[in-house]
Amino acid sequence: GVAGTVIDAVKSGAIRRFFLIGGCDGAAPGRNYYTEVAEAAPADTVMLTLGCGKFRINGTDHGNIGGIPRLLDLGQCNDAYSAIKIASALADAFECGVNDLPLSLMVSWFEQKATAVLLSLLALGIKGIHLGPTLPAFLTPTLLAVLQEKFDLRANGDAAADVARALGQ
Repeated sequence: GVAGTVIDAVKSGAIRRFFLIGGCDGAAPGRNYYTEVAEAAPADTVMLTLGCGKFRINGTDHGNIGGIPRLLDLGQCNDAYSAIKIASALADAFECGVNDLPLSLMVSWFEQKATAVLLSLLALGIKGIHLGPTLPAFLTPTLLAVLQEKFDLRANGDAAADVARALGQ
């Protein structure tokens, strides 16, 4: 219902970037990357949550941009297809490809269903995915090198530095 408002906000520069925070932080100390991404995201960005990670960040008031909440929930991990459809619709509205959108995918790696999500994104040609907090065991150094070369797959690093890199800083 707010698609037109979102498109206008992006065109005017009121919304600079979207961060899809897919998945969740771990319970172990030091596994708070996605919470840190939300904290580092500037006021002119929107965070889209997909999965249980929202429960770590939805208790904080992130404000809004022109009446659009800066934190929008897209559902659970199993709703990844819906997120892809939203990104595709935005790309159509801007007459560009999904990889050309001001969108950064910060995808968590914990469970087997994440394999299906990652493979779906790669099959669609989605590039620049940040993956972590640890990489899957099946990503051998050779396979990781190929995915980095072909899809610009990135291992999570420092959250603030990753946000800055996504913003071109």
